[in-house]
Amino acid sequence: MKIIDLHCDTICVIDRFKRKKNENISLIENSLQIDEKKLISGNYFAQCFAMFVFLEGENPFEACVNEIDTFYQKIEECENIKLALNYDDLIKNNTDNKVSAILTIEEGGVCKGNLSFLNIFYRLGIRMICLNWNFENEIGFPNYGKFIEDKPDYITPNIKDGLTEFGFTMVKRMNELGMIVDVSHLSDKGFWDVLNTSSKPIVASHSNARGVCKHVRNLTDEMIIALHKKGGVMGMNYCASFLNDDETIGKNTIDCLIEHIIYIKNLVGVDVIALGSDFDGINSDIELKDASYMVGFVERLVQEGFSKDEIDKICYLNALRVFKEVLK
Repeated sequence: MKIIDLHCDTICVIDRFKRKKNENISLIENSLQIDEKKLISGNYFAQCFAMFVFLEGENPFEACVNEIDTFYQKIEECENIKLALNYDDLIKNNTDNKVSAILTIEEGGVCKGNLSFLNIFYRLGIRMICLNWNFENEIGFPNYGKFIEDKPDYITPNIKDGLTEFGFTMVKRMNELGMIVDVSHLSDKGFWDVLNTSSKPIVASHSNARGVCKHVRNLTDEMIIALHKKGGVMGMNYCASFLNDDETIGKNTIDCLIEHIIYIKNLVGVDVIALGSDFDGINSDIELKDASYMVGFVERLVQEGFSKDEIDKICYLNALRVFKEVLK
């Protein structure tokens, strides 16, 4: 059993501590949910490291470049983690007993509506971009459709605002470059725009099933069916808010996560299911406390009657299939 995780915020946390508190956090071993030691213990094939950028900050482009620089500094310190830019790198790293690190961005607004910036990020090693976060940007609009008392309404989805003209252009350019398009924070209308525009499989790197939990960050049945037909994947998110609507029961358990997996399996099968923990972007008060706990997750899948082939697909093969088809 191997693990591919499509999303974590570890580098963002490390970079923030470095720049705001002058504190150096090692990626070899730390108190966060992901480090080299935990990835090895969890038997990881690859970890996607997102460069999360707050779009309303002073200079989002500069902030993203700073995080990329931090990423490379930290990876160079790790003996057992190695950058992967394409499918061949992923296979070679695994053969060499290395965990692959894939560089991603969580907020396409850092491109500032400029394809030259997108091209630069590709040359810096970025291989997947979440088109937006919780703000409107030059590409499109976030999941939620309205505010309630100045706070986003995470139950009412945005079904009317899709990709902008630049958004369509950016998706096509990402296809040309060999970059994976991530729709996890994109509006419902934007999801369909991307699906109908992209010539390659797309991903929702850290989103669950809205049929189980009504949060707008999750995908509807229709979206899941379409994503499956497109050959894409959705990474199961371990965050409580996306797992269960019922505040009276444990929301962060493996049972809740498996409930989503079973729901999706019954809907379309397992080929669309992947993992997208959101580690270091969520609290540690969960049953899957960090990357080293994934063995327990796999054991629970076995107990639920999942076959070895199904478990391998969920844990890494489905994501690897998308990497093979999209990355160049």
